[in-house]
Amino acid sequence: MQCLKQLDEKAKFDELIEDKGVKILIDPKALMHVIRTKMDFVDDKLRSEFVFINPNSKGQCGCGESFMTASSTEAAKRGRS
Repeated sequence: MQCLKQLDEKAKFDELIEDKGVKILIDPKALMHVIRTKMDFVDDKLRSEFVFINPNSKGQCGCGESFMTASSTEAAKRGRS
């Protein structure tokens, strides 16, 4: 699942979350995978990036931009059978 994309407009069924002047659009297919996720922006000497703390995540790629949830992990296992 890919986390970040720059979008210019809201699609028909996108979920709009707005906090402290920041607007976040969530594709309805991804919504169940990001429930209870906390997002923060870290800006220090080593990095300037968004950080996601997702209790649903069961694994992620090395760069941290994509992640797997229990349901996607189970689907991947079924696909290998």
